[in-house]
This record gives sequence, structure tokens and C-alpha cells, in this order.
Amino acid sequence: MESQAEARKRDLFRNDPNLQRLLRRSLGTAYARWEPGLAGFGAWVGDVVDRTASYTDRQAPPRLETYDAQGRIANRILRNPTWAATSREAYERGVIGLNYTPDPAPFEVTFAMGYLLSQADVSLHCPVTMTGAVAYVLDRHGPPALKARYREELTRMDGAALTGGTWATELHGGSDVGGTTTTARPEADHWRLNGLKWFVSNADGGLALATARPEGAPAGTKGLGLYLVPITLEDGTLNPMRFRRLKDKLGTKGLPTAEVDLTETWALEVAPPPEGFTLMMAALEFSRIHNAMASVGLQRRAFVEAFHYAAERKAFGDAIVHYPMVQDELIAILVTLEAGAALAFAAAHGFDIADRAHSGDVDEARVWLRLVTALAKYMTGEDSIRACSRAIEIIGGNGYTYDHVTPRLLRDAQVMTVWEGPANIQALEILRLVAGRHGGDKIFVARIEAMLAAASSPLAAFVTILRANLMDWQAALGLIRADPAEARRHARRLMALMADILAATLLLVEAEEGLKQGDHRKRRIAQLFIEARFQPPARRGILPQQDWVYREFEALAAGQPIAAAP
Repeated sequence: MESQAEARKRDLFRNDPNLQRLLRRSLGTAYARWEPGLAGFGAWVGDVVDRTASYTDRQAPPRLETYDAQGRIANRILRNPTWAATSREAYERGVIGLNYTPDPAPFEVTFAMGYLLSQADVSLHCPVTMTGAVAYVLDRHGPPALKARYREELTRMDGAALTGGTWATELHGGSDVGGTTTTARPEADHWRLNGLKWFVSNADGGLALATARPEGAPAGTKGLGLYLVPITLEDGTLNPMRFRRLKDKLGTKGLPTAEVDLTETWALEVAPPPEGFTLMMAALEFSRIHNAMASVGLQRRAFVEAFHYAAERKAFGDAIVHYPMVQDELIAILVTLEAGAALAFAAAHGFDIADRAHSGDVDEARVWLRLVTALAKYMTGEDSIRACSRAIEIIGGNGYTYDHVTPRLLRDAQVMTVWEGPANIQALEILRLVAGRHGGDKIFVARIEAMLAAASSPLAAFVTILRANLMDWQAALGLIRADPAEARRHARRLMALMADILAATLLLVEAEEGLKQGDHRKRRIAQLFIEARFQPPARRGILPQQDWVYREFEALAAGQPIAAAP
């Protein structure tokens, strides 16, 4: 018989007040329309998807069947039927399709579905991410004939949707896309691709976007085209390609990641050089937002697992959740989780704004989106690993065993810093935006100042701290601009400071809204985040403590309002 605590843990949407607040604020009156579907999706994910993920990870991961019983080349990836059925239901529930109905959902809704999905199964969330990216590129940028023929194959909600992939990584590395060696050769009304794609997740999904260099095109990213590769051709046969092997990975065991030989592989052109690279970057940006959502989702699951275990685990005569050091660890997870959620949902909201922007606003909206996406992807990825590790420590030896979900969370979290570009790549993106011709520095400062200016007097001390750090950031940027060698050395540090400033500022925006309703909880979260990131305590924090953290622990942990704060 499942305990009440277990049942609450599984109801991922209804028991996440912070998620509800974030969506209610950004969606406004439209929240009421999407809330029931999100609630149903969260309950399904916490039950069916979670059980399927555990079974697939430990007992029935995908496997490659190279040859059939007669010794003929089979070249197919076999998945367990339970996982396949669960995956199919995710698409039936609209995790992609809701964005493409006659009255579509904002993308923030389906990004939120990704946040929920990752709390149970990152291996299922990854194909959803890539499917959404392929659908978006085809819908917004694809040639009309290509969009008409293939986009609906990815967005349908009748159980027959294809899933997507983004094939860029090659043997020489993932981030240096300009070094792509896969070639493209025109043939009648289609193209033939030849090369090796080295890290292909969801390899048998259905439709993939692949970078390739047309014969005679220049070197570097300007010579790259983008091509749509169906896994199965119109006659039902497999497109000429060979799955060399499946990667034996640390985590995401339910996700087949292959090395794929393309040999005269049939493809259709989505964009010629130099637009091919630009569109692949659009797909990558979409995926980076989902990556941030997954990182925050993992943090949320880690917190929930650790909190509920601590509430039930008794040691030395009391539940360990009542001990201050345990509360400190739980609050540390919670604070970075809510700061990361603020960043991730700012990126999701920014995606919708940029997608709807009119000509005069497009440039600023796009630069802001790129900034917040890179910052969110960076910060949440790093924090997800720490959160999952902390959860194991709180649970103790049991948390280190596969009887609990926490080992899988930690293994899956590790990829969040790698997928879609590690921290150094995000730092280079930030550097291009703030130190180059894009004017990202001015946009960043203006938006931070506007948000800080709206804060009321109870938040004044925090505003002062953030303004001082914003000035420090501007001074650091001046140093980097003056010496390219300093840029190469300090880009990551510059990005880290930006991420902390933006996350703290977004928390203050949430705190201001809470104060208007008499709720001081988010002010407390903002205070704890700012103290941790900008005011490291003397003597390693061995100081007289403010007892409000422990007095208000239950409300902080449960996401409940706090009526007053001294």
C-alpha cells in the first residue's frame, strides 16, 4: 500500500507551488486553460513514466540488433514495449503537438511539460526535446513543401507521431561544428549524405536534422547546409545508413545513442550554406532551454526525494528533517532549484516573446533570449549535479542503492553540463553577445536595472548588493574588451557572475509580487541565494545564526506563503 507521502511525491504538478506561481505569472489569464492538462500530465509522469523509467534503466535498456536470425543485416534498435508505449502516450498528450493546433499553446507550456517529464525520465525527455527542435525549425524556417509534407508527422497527437533528432556531432568533436566532414551531393530532387555522425541520440527516431557540407562549399560554418533525413524511406525501407554501435553511457540508459555511418543517405535540403548552420543553432537554442528545464527538474526530484525521506527517517529519537544540519542541506538544494527555475522559465518566456516579436523588436528579443538561455543552461546544469549528490548524502546508504531513484538522478544529471554545449561553449556565446556587435551588454544592464528599479523598500538592501555586483561585472567586461587574452581566460567567470546577477534579480521580481500579496517566502529565498552567491560568510559561516531559517523551514520547503518577515 502506497503511503500518503509517496502519493504526494508522484503528483508532480499539484505539489509544486513554485511551478504554478511561475506559470500563473507568465501566462496570465491563459493559465486557467492549460492548468488541468498540466496537472494530468504531472500525475501521469510521476506514476507511469517513473515506473517505466526505472524498469528500462535497470532491466530493459535499448539494444542494437545488427543481424537477424538468418544472418542478414537488420540494423535496428530494439526498445522494450513498455517504454515505447509510454513514449507514444507523451506525444498523444501534446508534449509537442499542443504548440501546433489551430489555437496553440505557448511554448512555455510544453517547456514546462519537459520540466515535469525530466523528473521521472531524462531518457524520454531528450527525444521530446529534439522532436520539438526539428518541428520548430521546419515550421518556422523550412521550405513550404518540406513543412507541408513532414511537420505534421512530428506534431500529430494520434499516437502515430515520428520523433526527431539533431545530428551535428562528429568524430572530431561536438562543439566545433565548423569542422564538419559529412558531405552532401545533389541528386535529382534530393541529396545524398556521406559521413560519420558520432553521437546520435534517438538514432532511430523518424526524422533528423543533419549538418553537411555540399561539395565545393567553403570550410567552416559558412559552408554548412542543413538537411532533413528520414530514417525510413517512402517505400518502407531503411534509409541507407548503418548504426555502428550504441554508446555505453554513464546515464540516460533508456536513450539509444548511436554512431551512425551515412553512406549515400537520402536527404532533403532544409537550408543551403550559410543558412544551414544558423538553423541548426536555432534548433540548438530550443534544446538548450529544454536542457535547463531538465536540470531544474532533476533538482526538484532530488529535493522531493531527500525531503520526504528525511521526514520519515528517524535517528536518535526524531525524524532527521528536524535537525538543523539536515535542514541546511535541504534548503541549499531548494534555493538553487528556485533560482534555476527562475532562469529556465525566463528563457522559456523569452522564447515565446522572440517567436512573436515584430520587426522592430526582433533584434533585442533575440539577443535577450540568447543571453538568458546560455546563462540558464550553464547554471542549472552545474547545480543539478550538486543537488542530486546532496540528496544521496541526505538519504544515506539507501540513497546510494538502486532501490532508490537517486543514483539514476545523479547519473542522468551529469550529462546536463555536456549536452548542447558545455560551460565553456556557453561562455563563448555570452562573450560574443556582450563584447561584440550585438549590444548584449547594454540590453543586459538595461533589463537588470529595470527589474531592480521596480523593487520596493523591503528589498532595498538586496538591490544595493546587486547593483554593486552589476558595476563589478561592467568593470570586468571592460578588462576583457581591452585584452583578448583576458577574454579567453575569464569568459567563464564573467558568465558565472552574470548568471548569479540575473537569477537573483529574477528572484527579487518574484519576491516583489509575493510582498504585494503579503507573502514573504520568496523574499526569504532571494535573501538566501544572494547571501550564498554574493556574501560568503566569515569563519565558514560559524556565526550566530538567524533562527528564521529553521523557524520557517516547513513553509519554505513546502512552497507555502510566509505571512511576515522581520
